[in-house]
This record gives sequence, C-alpha cells and structure tokens, in this order.
Amino acid sequence: GKKKIETLPDPFSMVEKELQPFSDSIKELVSTDQPILSMAAKHFFEKRHGKRFRPTIVQLIAKAVAACVPEDIEGDRWENSGASKIGMEGGKVTSGNHQGSEVWRKQAQLGQIVEMIHVASLIHDDVLDEADTRRGGEAVHKLYSNKVAVLAGDYLLARASVLLARLENTAVVQIMATALESLVAGEIMQLKSSPDELLQMESYLRKSYYKTASLICYACRSVALLGGHAYGSTVATACEEFGFHMGLAFQIQDDILDFTAAASILGKPALADMSLGLSTAPILYAAQEFPHLRPLVKRRFKEKGDKQTALEALYKSDTAMDKAKDLAQFHAQKAVDALLRLPPSDARDALLRLTYVVITRKK
Repeated sequence: GKKKIETLPDPFSMVEKELQPFSDSIKELVSTDQPILSMAAKHFFEKRHGKRFRPTIVQLIAKAVAACVPEDIEGDRWENSGASKIGMEGGKVTSGNHQGSEVWRKQAQLGQIVEMIHVASLIHDDVLDEADTRRGGEAVHKLYSNKVAVLAGDYLLARASVLLARLENTAVVQIMATALESLVAGEIMQLKSSPDELLQMESYLRKSYYKTASLICYACRSVALLGGHAYGSTVATACEEFGFHMGLAFQIQDDILDFTAAASILGKPALADMSLGLSTAPILYAAQEFPHLRPLVKRRFKEKGDKQTALEALYKSDTAMDKAKDLAQFHAQKAVDALLRLPPSDARDALLRLTYVVITRKK
C-alpha cells in the first residue's frame, strides 16, 4: 500500500526478547556427555550466531497465525488433519492468549529445531565444500577435524529429531523430516549436476529450493499446524508459500552479494561458490549474454583463469546483475502477496518489512 516500509514494525526487535533465552537454551540443548561434540556444536552457536534469521521468521509467523481464526474444512480428508489440539480456553489460539502459552512454547521450540537443522547442514556443507571460514569464524572442521565436524552435525540432527518428536504432532514430524530430505537432495544435486544442468536456471532454482527455501517453507507451515490450523487451511498454505518465496529471494540475494560484497562483510569467503564451480544467478545470466562463458560453467571453472574470465564478463555485462536482482525482487513480491492473505497484525507487517530487508541487505 502507501505505507512507507520504515514505518512497519522492526522484525528483529519485535522478537528479540523471545529469542534471548534462545541462545541459552540452544547451548543447554547441545550439552552432552561427549565434550568434543558439544564444543564443536556450541562453537557454532556462540560464534556471532548469524542473524538468527530462521528463528525470527518462525516467531513472527507464530504471532501472525495467532491472529487467524482456524477454518472448518468440510469432510475428513487429510487436508483437514494435522492441526495440534489446542488445550486453551475456547480451544483456539488468539493474539491475546498466545504469548507464553503451551502452543507458543512449542512454536518457539520449532524455531530452535530449525536453527539446529540449519546449523548441522552448514557444518556438513563446510566439510563437503572444504570451506575455511563460516559466519566470520573458523569452520568447525578446521578447528577440530572432518570426523568431529561430521559427528557434530549428526549429533545436532539427532538432538533436533528428539525435540521434534516432543512436539507431539505427527504431521509436523513428517513435514520437517521432508525438509531434512530436501537438504540432502540439494547437497547431492550440488555435487552431481551434469554439465548441461549447470547452465540451467531451473536447476539452479531447484537447488536453491532444496538447500535454502525448503527448510523455511516447511517450518512456516509447521508453525501454522502447531497453532491449530489444519494442513490444507488457507493460513497454513499462505505460510508455506511465504516461506518458499522468502527462501528463494534470500538465496538469490546471497548469490548476488557473493559478487558485490567483499569476504570481510559477508562472512563467507567471497566468490566461494565460484571456486566450488557453482554457477549462481548472476553468472548464469551473464552466460546467456556471453556464449564464451558457457564451457567454463560446464567445467565448473576448473581451469586456470576461468574465474577471472567469468568475473570480467559479469562486470562487463549491463544486464546480468539487474536480471538477478529482478529475480530476487520477483520472489520477494510473491512472498509479500502470500503474507497479505493473512489478516492484518503487527507480526505480519514485521514480516513484510523483513522481506524488504532480505533483498536490500548489503551483507
């Protein structure tokens, strides 16, 4: 609408207090009889723990769905199932009774589970990619060893599975298990793409979905189910669509920043993805414009001078960066459209603002 984006509630400060206990409880959750594993896992959470982007989304979605009245879907099809039983007065979650309730606690727990799965995937990712830095700190496997890093990731996933089961909602367990499966599928795609697939925008987007968007969109739908909304409800579907497009916009913006920000700002080694031979949106658009880049993409920039050539072409191109930015913008707009299907609330508006932050951020 006509509202200025800066007038919307700040997404991070809105849930900051709720996420405060988060870092403490995460450390508690990963304390274990295996000191080396807890050290490796904690190292990650204490290390400038990123922006807590995922838990922030989960908390805000939880607040936004509390403002929605659950709909009654006719019939007993599977779409009508999956909602957690709400043991509160009136049997419904409202903005008034949400904060501090059992539902709220389980949704916050889901935020922790999502962050644990995400971090486990990063630790494993770094081993596969042989990265040296992560979030501006040393990568886990550099500090310890590959074996410990693999185990620390497995351990986090095991802890996350236990916590997930404790939510006592089998539909949510199924959804989040699918998210885990997607993360693995994304890693395999990354390692195994054929030379032709490396040039296709579609397989780049599919990989981005598997590796980034899937966890966010499944978490968003799960939050709605924990809040008493059925699987097939308008609310749960809008939440998932928001997460899907938000995740893609986030990833595309990350890929743009790989080229526009120096390593020092972003906390990932700049051009990390190119040294892995990954062709991301900016390079793929440049390759559409400059045919001489295509063989480089297909051979994953393996030969000497390949990266330099690709970079020069990208900076020479008038359109590649803009097209990549348009793609991120397209998904951000779709995310906003999904949010606008939810009833107005401060949390919903904070999510609108967060979407804007995601595609305008510089780091």
